[in-house]
Amino acid sequence: MKLKEFARQLGLSPTTVSRALSGYPEVSEKTRQRVVEEAVRLGYRPNINAVRLVTGRAGAIGVVMGRKGEFQFSEFMSGMAERLDGEDIDILVSPIAEQETRDEIQIYSRLVTSGRVDAIIVHSPRPDDERIRLLQKLGVPFLVHGRSETEVPHAWLDIDNEGAIRRATSHLLDLGHRRIAMINGGAGFTFSIHRDKGYRDALEERGIVFDPRLLVHGHFTDELGFRFARSLLEQSPRPTAFVAGSMMTALGVYRAVRSRGLVVGRDISVIAHDDVFPYLTADNMVPSLSATRSSMRSAGARAADLALQLLGGRAAAEIQELWPVELILRESTGPAPAEARS
Repeated sequence: MKLKEFARQLGLSPTTVSRALSGYPEVSEKTRQRVVEEAVRLGYRPNINAVRLVTGRAGAIGVVMGRKGEFQFSEFMSGMAERLDGEDIDILVSPIAEQETRDEIQIYSRLVTSGRVDAIIVHSPRPDDERIRLLQKLGVPFLVHGRSETEVPHAWLDIDNEGAIRRATSHLLDLGHRRIAMINGGAGFTFSIHRDKGYRDALEERGIVFDPRLLVHGHFTDELGFRFARSLLEQSPRPTAFVAGSMMTALGVYRAVRSRGLVVGRDISVIAHDDVFPYLTADNMVPSLSATRSSMRSAGARAADLALQLLGGRAAAEIQELWPVELILRESTGPAPAEARS
């Protein structure tokens, strides 16, 4: 059945029918419901290209993917795909070799000016992010996965990174650890800054002087986690506990601890962030890994949902979601060795 024929049977214009099926806010809920019910009854399925011509929409949400953090990104994209299933909206992924600001700015500009996307999701923002200013200037709906301190109003979805790391560090302090190392994400990103603050605040609350030698920044990879942890364990006195920025980082920390003839959970305690991965579970690590729980898949699904709300006319300033993070304690954390307590 053609769009015109379906619209004629309903006594509506083709434009109204297309807008109703695409969720445009200017179509009343009563009309939209009627169109949807008749489409189901008559077996009508719109031609996507025709709908896009009528509505003026590209039918896609744009995401820029860096080469680092591909494990987290794949989970986020899976969540987006689950939410968008049945919405007749595609995900357009633009790859970038590294997160260089100038390169990213060019990619975002190209995405918008090409007309290939209706909305964009921005990852790993910085406090004063050029991408946010650009997208606002270009007038495209966008959602930030994370937060930025820019004065530009923007929709965002974030987790409580500061609170998560403060709780993790405080737990290690409760166990008697005083030399706690943290392997954080790349320096300068908002999430990394928030995690730094949570770590320092937890130390300050217990009267522990912050030691800059125990805090390092880098991409979330097994290899970098190993190299950082090896270097930190060579210090004298060495740290007795680690806060790892990701599950992949924790894998590297485990390897480094064992390479020094030490035992995770007895000699060295480890807590990581990012607990929910189908192919790498904290429960199945040996020993099982204490971690803060935050599902990237759920974040991807919610980000897609909020992007749809932006496309439906919801104001960006109304969308500001901060998710709490749960701390799950397992076998990788234990009391500090007696000789290390003070």
